[in-house]
Amino acid sequence: MKIMVAVKRVVDYAVKIRVKPDKSGVETQNVKMSMNPFCEIALEEALKIKESGLAKEVVAVSMGPSNCVDTLRTGLAMGADRAIHVEASRDLVPLTVAKLLKKLVEIENPGLLILGKQAIDDDCNQTGQMIAGLLGWPQGTFASKVVFDKEKQVATVDREVDGGLETLCLDLPAVITTDLRLNQPRYATLPNIMKAKSKPIKKFTLEELNVEIKSDIEVVQVTEPPKRKAGVILSSVDELIDKLKNEAHVI
Repeated sequence: MKIMVAVKRVVDYAVKIRVKPDKSGVETQNVKMSMNPFCEIALEEALKIKESGLAKEVVAVSMGPSNCVDTLRTGLAMGADRAIHVEASRDLVPLTVAKLLKKLVEIENPGLLILGKQAIDDDCNQTGQMIAGLLGWPQGTFASKVVFDKEKQVATVDREVDGGLETLCLDLPAVITTDLRLNQPRYATLPNIMKAKSKPIKKFTLEELNVEIKSDIEVVQVTEPPKRKAGVILSSVDELIDKLKNEAHVI
């Protein structure tokens, strides 16, 4: 079985986000970028499946500008066998990403497609569900545990829902999106970082995949959240009740 893993290049989770002066988006120039944490979990799960003998190859896929190659090299250093880069200079919305993934799935014919449940830059949580719909494949989202039955060609997925856990049985091929508690991603070792430099990265253009970039989303304005006011120390319960009633209007 071949596993395809979609990974995204985002602003590093530890970086303090700054809004552009024209409020058209967040500042990405001269900012540390890294692989989306949920994508790291997805890649780690694919590697664990391969190491257990249930898969023969792991292919990492990323879409965006040429800098995405750095993210793919990180994935290759973690253990992916090869990578695919779809070159795109514009920002891609989830539906466009799903359409591109569909084309790549038709080319690569994987038995399993794994994605992070969402990216930490836009928090859309849409691509996994959209690609499953386009492919007509079963989906297991927010996976916190994945178990495979090689003989029956099914995957059992425990997914986190508001009421606790829900268990799904998916016929392969399938789409799985990963939650935080699925695993702990490994660190790339220095020898594997060196080996990653010689692993192949195949490039596609949007024209080659015959996918039209059309955005149904318009970003009107990006603003920082309002700063919290300093707290106030009150002298009595009566004063607290008065402020909650007359200033906060919560009682």
